[in-house]
Amino acid sequence: MNLSAVDLNLLVAFEALYETRNVTLAGQRIHRAQPSVSSALNRLRRVFNDELFLRTADGMQPTAHATALMPAISSALDQIRRALEQGAGFDPTAAHGRRFTLAASDYADVVIVPHIVARLRREAPTADLRVARLDRSLIYEQLDNGTVDIAIGGHLTPPKRMRVTPLYEERFVCIADKQHPGLRGRKLNLDRYVALPHALFAPSDDGSARGVVDASLAKLGRKRRVACTFAHIVALPHAVAGTDLIATLARRAALRLAGSQITLRPLPPEIDPGPFGIDMVSSRRAPADAALAWLQDLISNAVKDLGA
Repeated sequence: MNLSAVDLNLLVAFEALYETRNVTLAGQRIHRAQPSVSSALNRLRRVFNDELFLRTADGMQPTAHATALMPAISSALDQIRRALEQGAGFDPTAAHGRRFTLAASDYADVVIVPHIVARLRREAPTADLRVARLDRSLIYEQLDNGTVDIAIGGHLTPPKRMRVTPLYEERFVCIADKQHPGLRGRKLNLDRYVALPHALFAPSDDGSARGVVDASLAKLGRKRRVACTFAHIVALPHAVAGTDLIATLARRAALRLAGSQITLRPLPPEIDPGPFGIDMVSSRRAPADAALAWLQDLISNAVKDLGA
C-alpha cells in the first residue's frame, strides 16, 4: 500500500469510531460532522478491504480485522502526537486528543490511580486516560514500543534501560473479621498465623497459591494453608468479612478497602518482609516528551495526596 495515498485523518476517525462505537460521538470527539465521519468510514473500508465496523443494536461494533488493526493504529497516532508536542512544550489546558496509557497493578488501581484521575480531571480535563492491567511478562516491551507510557506498581524489576522513579514505601498487614473466633482478644503470633486459613490475592494465571510471605515461612520451615485465591485484590476484604479467613495485603490497600467489619493486624515479626517500594517506571524517551514529563510530575504530586 502506498502510504502517501492514505489520509492520516482517516486513522484519527478510525480510532474515534473504535473507542466510541458511534458515528455521531466519534464526530464530536474529532470535531467533524457526522456525514464527514461516515465518508471517512467508507474510505477506510476501501483502504482495508473490510467492513471494519458493523451497525448493531449495541452500536458500531468492530470486525475482527478492525480489532486486530486498533493497537498498531493507536500506537502510531500516539507517537505522532508525541512527535508534534516535542519542542512545543505541553499545555495541559489544551491537551485535546492526547491520550495517556498507564499500566497499573491491582494495588495501584485502588490506592494511587484515583488520585491521578482526580488531578488529571482538574489540570488537563480534555486529555484522555487509559488504565491497563500491568502484565509483568510484557510491560517492559510495552514501555519500549510506546503502547504503555508509564507503569506503576510494587516488586517491579525493570531492566537498566528503564527509568525508575521511587514513589514511596509500603508494607504488608494482615486483615481479619473483627469477630474472628480465632483472634478475638488474642495476638496474631506466628503459630496462629500458620494455623488459620488464608485468602490470597494471586494475580497471575498460573494457578499459584504462594504470596510474598510464603518465602519467609519456607525459611522457617513453616507453611500456611491458602484456602481461597482471588485474581483481584478488592475481593480479599469481602472474603474475610464474616468468615474464619485471614489475608495479607499492602497496608494502604487494606485501609482503602476494609470496611467497618475488618480489623488490621501487624504481621508476626518473624515473617514480616519489611517495607517495599512502589515505583513509577517509564522508558528513557519519557523526559524528551513534554507531555509524558508533565504526566510524571502529576503522578508524583498525586502520590502526595495519599497522606501518611
